[in-house]
Amino acid sequence: MLRKPVVAGSFYPARKEELLKQLEWSFRHKLGPGSLPKTRRRGDVMAVITPHAGYQYSGPCAAHVYKTIAEAEMADLYIFLGPSHIGFHKTCFSMDDWETPLGVLMSDDKFGAILEENEIDLVPFPHKEEHSIEVQLPFFQYAMKDKIDKVRFIPIMVTEEDWQDSALRIKKSIEQYRKKVCIITSSDFTHYGANYAYTPFDSDIKENMYRLDKGAIEKINKIDAEGFMDYCEKTGATICGKAPIAALLTILKGKAKKAELLKYYVSGDISGEYDVSVGYAGILLK
Repeated sequence: MLRKPVVAGSFYPARKEELLKQLEWSFRHKLGPGSLPKTRRRGDVMAVITPHAGYQYSGPCAAHVYKTIAEAEMADLYIFLGPSHIGFHKTCFSMDDWETPLGVLMSDDKFGAILEENEIDLVPFPHKEEHSIEVQLPFFQYAMKDKIDKVRFIPIMVTEEDWQDSALRIKKSIEQYRKKVCIITSSDFTHYGANYAYTPFDSDIKENMYRLDKGAIEKINKIDAEGFMDYCEKTGATICGKAPIAALLTILKGKAKKAELLKYYVSGDISGEYDVSVGYAGILLK
């Protein structure tokens, strides 16, 4: 089956030529890395965390992450972890191929079969309306354009209800796969403002958002899944992808040693509207 794009034309341009311009704008933006990806070098990327908002806001942050992926050695499989914004409450994956204006990405049937053996549910329909992974794919296709025919991926929606058990099942599946894997986790950070029913402070919004998100990033740096989730609960930090982030940290426990913050800013740095603003973090785990 082929999963068609559902947020092309809203989160990112629907026309290929306009999309490529938007991607290159993101890489060259003053909040982005400042240049397009260079040729691949030695070195692997184990995992990353990257935002999933409209490209006009989060694109420059995501560009930092995808420049790193574009310049690294290719993995055998790219696993995308994303949250559910549509009210689905059970971790599941899809084996559909996914289409964007830049072409079709092929799923990895072998890894999908391993996930099923380890009781991760194959349920494609929640993925058909969810944007958090779709928004990653044009950036990913741009980063992998030199090897796109060889790329294989699997999208997994991770929910707050079962992230711990699911993370262990995904980790076991990766170990059984026995090939090089890169995990791309999709999440924005704090959503501030009346629109998000979250206004814990009313002054120095940018500075306070960074302070709040910095606390979460410190838990990520320690590869501390439980500490990260406890921090989100205690502070009320509105990190929409906290479940997939916690799952990622569980999967990487004993493997990754630390995280590197590639970029952080808030949408107000672009829009000028800090009273309704979202934090974006690009993070490399290694």
